[in-house]
Amino acid sequence: MIRPIVKDTAALSVKSQQATNKDIQVIRDLHDTLRANRERCVGMAANMIGVSKRIIIFSADAGDIVMVNPKIQAKQKPYETEEGCLSLQGTRQTTRYEMITVEYLDESFKKRRGRFEGFTAQIIQHECDHLEGIII
Repeated sequence: MIRPIVKDTAALSVKSQQATNKDIQVIRDLHDTLRANRERCVGMAANMIGVSKRIIIFSADAGDIVMVNPKIQAKQKPYETEEGCLSLQGTRQTTRYEMITVEYLDESFKKRRGRFEGFTAQIIQHECDHLEGIII
């Protein structure tokens, strides 16, 4: 189901709760909602569709990737950048890291660990901020 995008900063500022395999429908809704907003969005967190669970999705070369309960374990090479967000107007300055290592569950709830660089790493960091209630 395509869900409306939350724009209420008070709702977006709430830290998300751990996700479980009972949250499969949230993953489906994230897929549908990202697909519907693909022209103007490369990733989203579950709180952006009104669900306070630790689930993100983002577009990558291999297709859309879901991370359940992601934890950034390592960060290297900080840089300053400007980002926008589907939930917010305009852009804002933020610090990101060129390379990150993330532990997460995939959408089949299998444990994964990945190293990400460049724009993909930036997207993951942005969406993980959403899970912490951090708004750029």
